[in-house]
Amino acid sequence: MMTKCGCNMPDFEPSKEKIEPPANQEFPPRILLAKIGLDGHDRGVKVLARSFRDAGIEVIYTGLWQTVKSTIFAAMQEDVDVVGVSLLSAAHMTVMPEMIRIRDELGIPQIPVVLGGIVPETDYPKLHEIGVSAVFNPGSPMEKIIEKMRELSGDHRTATLDEVRSGYGQGDEHALAKLITAVQRGDSLDGFTPPKGNAKILGITGAPGVGKSSFIAKLGDKLCNRGHKVAVVAIDPSSPVTGGALLGDRLRMMAGEPRENFFVRSLSSGKVQGGLGPHCEEVVNILNGFGFDFILVETVGAGQSDVAVRELSDEIMLLLMPGAGDAVQFSKAGIMEIASCFVLNKCDLAGADATETQLINSVGKDRPIFRATTIRDEGVEEIADWVTKLK
Repeated sequence: MMTKCGCNMPDFEPSKEKIEPPANQEFPPRILLAKIGLDGHDRGVKVLARSFRDAGIEVIYTGLWQTVKSTIFAAMQEDVDVVGVSLLSAAHMTVMPEMIRIRDELGIPQIPVVLGGIVPETDYPKLHEIGVSAVFNPGSPMEKIIEKMRELSGDHRTATLDEVRSGYGQGDEHALAKLITAVQRGDSLDGFTPPKGNAKILGITGAPGVGKSSFIAKLGDKLCNRGHKVAVVAIDPSSPVTGGALLGDRLRMMAGEPRENFFVRSLSSGKVQGGLGPHCEEVVNILNGFGFDFILVETVGAGQSDVAVRELSDEIMLLLMPGAGDAVQFSKAGIMEIASCFVLNKCDLAGADATETQLINSVGKDRPIFRATTIRDEGVEEIADWVTKLK
């Protein structure tokens, strides 16, 4: 039975039929999925994202209401193998030429762009002519889509090491993204080591759902507004079954237009335990040598013993939320011990005062305790003050 891709159909139900990754797949393909324009829902593209993950693919999902420019800049920073665009608005003949134009102007023409949506077949030749690599309508078999994604990923030309090293030294973000990919894949850098750098490295950790990504978006914005260059390493868990991953942290950090001096790279945890991912320290060193002032390392949703971020960070920020525990919970060994400061996030929720009192009773006042509500943009400015003084 063929699984159908209803990428624009609200009543679509994914098949339970499993699509296995190829046995010889050394590194998962990286695909960025974007919803361009004002589409009202993303149910279908989320089904695609989960299906890709289950097929052993790393998926960077950027969320609803993205612009063409923000999508292409995200693809460049993430060094993806394919960009997948979902459109419901019948604006494909306007959006896709603009996407191809910006892609080429940014110097990444080798990244294929694929379109999913309700597209008249009479428009297919025009779309292919302007550079769209594939078009899928609702009802396209999922197996066919995944097969095409893998084919296009294999065709993705990688730059030479000399090109990457030269661009990195000249401050080219595309070269930076390529160098991170090379390190992530364990490629030889032929003796190259990045400059030492002078960044302050801040580990940001906490349990799943505590709001780390949204908080980082606000904090990064405050730091950029003060003239600082900020990089984010956002780590999400890999599937222990297929090796795929749904890398969704970036969608909390993307605004309507790319933010100058704000670089985000999504990584999967692979088989690494403790909240980080493979070669994370080397990635941080590459970012440091590029000249960032602050590097924010977001761990996977962390448990009590996930303390690996301590080894590569200058300071650790632990995010909590109302109802996260009591004085006994806060007194336990592990992640509570490594924190340089605590952020009680989502303080618009009930129980914030009680949780703060329990936290103070447990850890005292020697380490800063901040309150924040990112949805209201409250408390983050004070935290940015504390971070800035670390320099």
